[in-house]
Amino acid sequence: MDIKKVAMVGGGTMGNQIAMQVAISGYEVSCYSRKPETVAKAESFAKGWFSKNVAKGKITQAEAEVIQGRLRFTTDLGEAVKDVDLVIEAVVDVLDVKRDILRQIDALTPDRTIFASNSSYIVSSKFCDVVAHPEKVLNLHFFNPALIMKLVEVVKGPHCSDETIETMVQFVLSIDRIPAVVKKEIYGFIVNRVFSAITKEACYMYDQGVASVEDIDKAVKFGLSHPMGPFELLDLTGIDLEYDVLTEKYKMTGDLADKPSPAIVERYARGEFGRKAKKGFYQYD
Repeated sequence: MDIKKVAMVGGGTMGNQIAMQVAISGYEVSCYSRKPETVAKAESFAKGWFSKNVAKGKITQAEAEVIQGRLRFTTDLGEAVKDVDLVIEAVVDVLDVKRDILRQIDALTPDRTIFASNSSYIVSSKFCDVVAHPEKVLNLHFFNPALIMKLVEVVKGPHCSDETIETMVQFVLSIDRIPAVVKKEIYGFIVNRVFSAITKEACYMYDQGVASVEDIDKAVKFGLSHPMGPFELLDLTGIDLEYDVLTEKYKMTGDLADKPSPAIVERYARGEFGRKAKKGFYQYD
């Protein structure tokens, strides 16, 4: 099918940047959050980003105005998803929240609408049953920061049609991103399964006093040639996100090994979520 109108449900850092990239690529986009302060912050970030890129000569003022004309911000879910071809969801990674918002969206959108979840871990078969057309539900996983990171994981559940996957592969290519198709659902998909294995071991070594945060990060960067250490990356992606993801996994499996590490729990409890909170494993001025 031909995608023309897109709705972004969830206006946080990821949702806002995904919406901006989609608008830059020529699509009409509505970016929704139920919180007025989130919408105001997203709109302010977008305006600042375009102004900076005009000042740097990367785009013209006229181009920036045209792109921003395709990008709307709203607290009205009905307005955001009205007559759209694609909804991309980037709300908190909690299953009940995703099921509830999808149920609401399904009642407000036409039958043709595809629902794509940006969930980092939760597979779409966990929530596809709340809509009339589960064959149009999939995971479309972007990476942070979405305006820079090229990869998008396109994840096919057993309920999802081949047509939906092909449509989304073409959509990802059309927004100047690189699709990686996950043909079979698996918790964490490709990248986060690898990332989780590294961060789990890094947190274990830190909790056991084997090495400091700084030295573990240095070892991974200069010994494995990773651009960032695991703790630097946790601060970037959000310690609160990691806590939510691991907590949800523990609820599903009941395996104590899946619980968040003490290093994660302590910082989550103190509100030290990483860069966005100015403090996580590192301090940010």
